[in-house]
Amino acid sequence: MASAACCSLIFNKNLNFQKIEKINTTFSSSSFSKIQCNKMKKLSCRAGTAMEEMQFVKSKSNDFRVGRLVEDGLVYCQNLTIKSFEIGFDRKATIAALMSYLQDSAINHGRITGIMADGHILGVTREMSKKDLIWVLSSLQIVVDRYPSWLDVVEVETWMYPLGKNGLGHDWVIRDRNTGDVLAQATSQFVLMNKKTRKLSKFSDKVREELAPHMMEYSTLILNNIIQKPSQLNINTADFSCTELKPGWNDLDANQHVNNVKYINWILESVPQPLMKHHKLYAMNLKFRKECNMDSVLQSLSKIITSNKNEVELEHLLLLENGHQIVRGSTLWKPINDLN
Repeated sequence: MASAACCSLIFNKNLNFQKIEKINTTFSSSSFSKIQCNKMKKLSCRAGTAMEEMQFVKSKSNDFRVGRLVEDGLVYCQNLTIKSFEIGFDRKATIAALMSYLQDSAINHGRITGIMADGHILGVTREMSKKDLIWVLSSLQIVVDRYPSWLDVVEVETWMYPLGKNGLGHDWVIRDRNTGDVLAQATSQFVLMNKKTRKLSKFSDKVREELAPHMMEYSTLILNNIIQKPSQLNINTADFSCTELKPGWNDLDANQHVNNVKYINWILESVPQPLMKHHKLYAMNLKFRKECNMDSVLQSLSKIITSNKNEVELEHLLLLENGHQIVRGSTLWKPINDLN
């Protein structure tokens, strides 16, 4: 099995973009001479060449819009430009922006393979649609070595594989398009849930058969356990808390499910500001236990596990007012200059 590290795309850095100027030419049948005809032929030839170059550029730009499949069609690659509204106070992309890239590329992976059901998004296949099944995120681990800046172009690579009897693994690598350096890596597990009953469902043979031609046999990404597994943080042992958190209409996705990025933003609400000002999130390990709805009221809890000049580790818990756990996890923070 080929390593994911071999999936880097090769781009022509010397590609020149030519501007085609619109030329208005007015002539009558009486003034249309042989000389003018020759000029028009030359103009037509130059315009045709320019149009061919523009078509080539357009084909390359598809990597930004729909991406492409590599590694025998098992790995999906997409290019993205860091936008101004995706950066934070340090002019670097936020963790929420990177998480959105992961989600978007996973969906586009299903779209480009043609396995998604008509009229459906968020990775719902035809067999899943018949049984009202949707994907929900069960666990996520991400490690960020360097955050890209505004206008940087990143390449997102993603692939999927079977994980246990009822899970689907999805991994990602985010690279600097110009240098090929790895910026971030992530691994996750998705499970099936019935959209109507909101209960988890078994991974049926028909759904598995749909996905099989597009899945690797196993994960090719190995992330070390950089941060320890969550322990038993609760309201009594938390160092920091943020209460009265509520989802809004804009927090729901097409499956009437609170977007995964929103959960992460809620978790970060209880991280002390001095830490976020001088440190950057390096690693995150999350376990999703239960979903919330529009009427939910949540609280975000955090506790410092270790703290020194090189790193700070926090434990997190997102729970409902009745005490039911929504998300449990850990984060590791490093001085902001270490991740620039």
